[in-house]
Amino acid sequence: MRTRKIRKTRKKIIALSGALTVVGVVGTATAFGTGTHSRPHVEVHGGRVTVPVAGGHAVVDTADLAVRAQADDGRTWQLSAPAADGPVPAGPVPAVPAGLGPAGKVTVHGAKATWRYPAKGLTVTATARDGRLAVSVRSARQATLTWPVTGADPATREVQIPRGEGLSVPVADRWWNSAGAGLAGSEAGMADGLTMPFWGTSLTGRHGASYIAESDIGTTLKFVSTGGRLHTAAEHAFSPREDTTDYRITFALTDGSPVAAARDYRAWLTAHGGITTLRRKIDRNPEVGKLIGAFHAYTWGQARTAEGVRRLRRLGIDRMWLGYDADGSPMDAEATKTAERSGYLVGPYDSWANAQDPDSADTPVSRWPAPVWQDACVHTADGKPVTGFGGRGCYVSSEALRRAETSRHHLADRTREMTANGADSYFLDVDAAGELFTDHTPTHPMTKAQDRRNRLERMARLSGDRSLVLGSESAGSWANGVLSFSHGSGTPVTDRLWRLERDRTTWGGYAPAGAPAIFFKPVRLPDDVAKAMYDPRYRVPLYQTVLHDSVISTERWELPWSKLPDQSRTRALLAMLYNEPLNLVLDQSELDRHGRQIARLQQYFAPLHKAAATEPMTDFRLLTPDRLVQRTTFGDGALTVTANFSAASHDGLPGGCVSAVVRSGTARQLCPAGL
Repeated sequence: MRTRKIRKTRKKIIALSGALTVVGVVGTATAFGTGTHSRPHVEVHGGRVTVPVAGGHAVVDTADLAVRAQADDGRTWQLSAPAADGPVPAGPVPAVPAGLGPAGKVTVHGAKATWRYPAKGLTVTATARDGRLAVSVRSARQATLTWPVTGADPATREVQIPRGEGLSVPVADRWWNSAGAGLAGSEAGMADGLTMPFWGTSLTGRHGASYIAESDIGTTLKFVSTGGRLHTAAEHAFSPREDTTDYRITFALTDGSPVAAARDYRAWLTAHGGITTLRRKIDRNPEVGKLIGAFHAYTWGQARTAEGVRRLRRLGIDRMWLGYDADGSPMDAEATKTAERSGYLVGPYDSWANAQDPDSADTPVSRWPAPVWQDACVHTADGKPVTGFGGRGCYVSSEALRRAETSRHHLADRTREMTANGADSYFLDVDAAGELFTDHTPTHPMTKAQDRRNRLERMARLSGDRSLVLGSESAGSWANGVLSFSHGSGTPVTDRLWRLERDRTTWGGYAPAGAPAIFFKPVRLPDDVAKAMYDPRYRVPLYQTVLHDSVISTERWELPWSKLPDQSRTRALLAMLYNEPLNLVLDQSELDRHGRQIARLQQYFAPLHKAAATEPMTDFRLLTPDRLVQRTTFGDGALTVTANFSAASHDGLPGGCVSAVVRSGTARQLCPAGL
């Protein structure tokens, strides 16, 4: 029976992962609808291919792959600068492609135009699909293509990127072009550096564009500053070994809203079955419903005990997700039972990504039965094991564990052990974050695409067969079908944060054991880091626009709410505005200092989340020119939230406060600083 259930689950998840990784992680219907052309007609005039899209046309120049938009209102602009066949240049965008060579003759078959670049072995196809321009580039050999190059049109005002929750960055802003912002000169993998594989641009005059990388594995988005202006360049690595020989990008015209590209992406995912809603997850497992209205917290010391749970209830907190680190001191059965009777969820932290020598491992989750260490390590092409996170041990191959599971049951045994106390939830670190590996080990070879399928399959067993309320780290949109919550997708992390966290003197280390300073020591972020991550003028709810009614998202677990005192007000306002819970860390002293404040925040949040957690975010607006007063809407008016991040009152809402209206009811205000 157990074998049949696993096989059934695997068949389901392979179908799901195919939809997500081949077409399901990307694509869209445009902000203007699905278009007016029931039979899209592609026109070819010399070396220009004109493709109808919703809201206008897109024109591809076959000489260099430059793309221009022609909107129905007569507006024209550049959707992409010319392509290059190698890495993006550091200087100005080239006027001609670097070495694509002459294009062959364009042929039209049905609604598709196809041409080749014989010198580089590239075959390109352009077509109209669901009101969008869809372009595929195929190379049968190892090669790199930098294209599309976007945002270089002088009319571009902002670029939207799903870094964590999401950012909308003014391209001509001096600070965002500086080294202090940490964006210019950086890059992000579309499968692992961003939470979703799309980006967008806004132009003057209510126009914009949305770009989606259907081929997210093997594609990187680069951020380039030229002449004091940012633009982006997508770079795809064609590799027969990695099965990334087909590169697919779609383009859409939008209304220029800062969340227009996210609306595009959500529309496509919905149309292609790529979103599993919380309502459906709750129908399958009613325990998922306990997440609604709940704050999340990792516990330490007394907070892990039955008495600690009772203290939370005495504070008036009626919903919580309580987790605990893998430090050898889990919540015991009494504490777990007390939490469940209180309406809380309890879940262990676990990771299946690291293996260390069991004689010297620094964490229980890195100890595996023989022969996982070192036989199951990911290996490079030259046969060396890939060193694990933080220089510890090695990264474990998901393919090695998959092949061993039928006979050795490493994962099933680990899960059973971790939930022996009665835990009804589970946090599986890394699996949904998109850090994928190629494994060259002869006994368990694996591509990155296979790695993702393996992770989807094993997460599906936890949330499906095991009926655990599952969460993971900074979950990519491709994992929404197997998860109910994500710790970290709410945080737009800059690389400078990682450097700061490695400074144990400033950030804190793992002592004392009962309340590690890394979580409990308050830290003041450097101004540049604080601005890049938490300035509300640049924050936009891209993740919530796509997945609010599917995945409950929080900030990273090493950034609990009280860790950053200078940002505590802003973070509380963002949580209420986006209808997402705060992530906390709790021990006895934390409850002594902040217990009543946490309780009041949760008591304000709970009815808002109960009203809207299963509803999509349907609107986001900037109400003032300085972008400091913002409004969100969920469902068909189920909840409307207005946050004032400024110091001045706006329309009766004091600075530093939030106002919420549930389904045409009476507005309720919260001013976090006054709690």
